[in-house]
Amino acid sequence: MLVDMKNLVSITEANRNFSKIARAVDEKGSVVILKNNAPKYVIVSYEQMTAAEHMNDDELLTISKRTFKNHEVAYKELAK
Repeated sequence: MLVDMKNLVSITEANRNFSKIARAVDEKGSVVILKNNAPKYVIVSYEQMTAAEHMNDDELLTISKRTFKNHEVAYKELAK
């Protein structure tokens, strides 16, 4: 599941106007809620969450390759 870190909302705003957050999720796919100016929670639609649980092998392989590439140094250190 890809989360767009551009859709940031403070926890105060989320508490004050949850319907606005729900609309933003409908429009943008996800919303990241900040607590103490740091990403803490992600809100996604139920449909998006269940779709991510049922990804096909090609999608999983793509994500695995990207994850390995992003953390290659750590994986090599762990393999020693």
